[in-house]
Amino acid sequence: MKILTLILVSAILLATGCASPEAIEPCVNPGEADGILMGIVHGFIAPITFIISFFMDDVTMYAVNNSGWLYDLGFLIGIGGFSGGVFKGRRGRKRK
Repeated sequence: MKILTLILVSAILLATGCASPEAIEPCVNPGEADGILMGIVHGFIAPITFIISFFMDDVTMYAVNNSGWLYDLGFLIGIGGFSGGVFKGRRGRKRK
């Protein structure tokens, strides 16, 4: 099992190394940067956006034009809120 996990992680890291860099300068507009609220929204819809991004090239999970650490914080809150709600129901039930 450990060998399979190591091979899978290695394959994923190798695949991410093949990604081509994109120029972000045309996308960045400091006057319209996404903040913490949009970070929360983007974090919450990230699982859905991830699946859609396989089929559409213009859909991304993460906003390039963001306000920095506040957007990152909102994104993490959104991701945590989604996964926390899923796993909370499992802990509350008792097995017979």
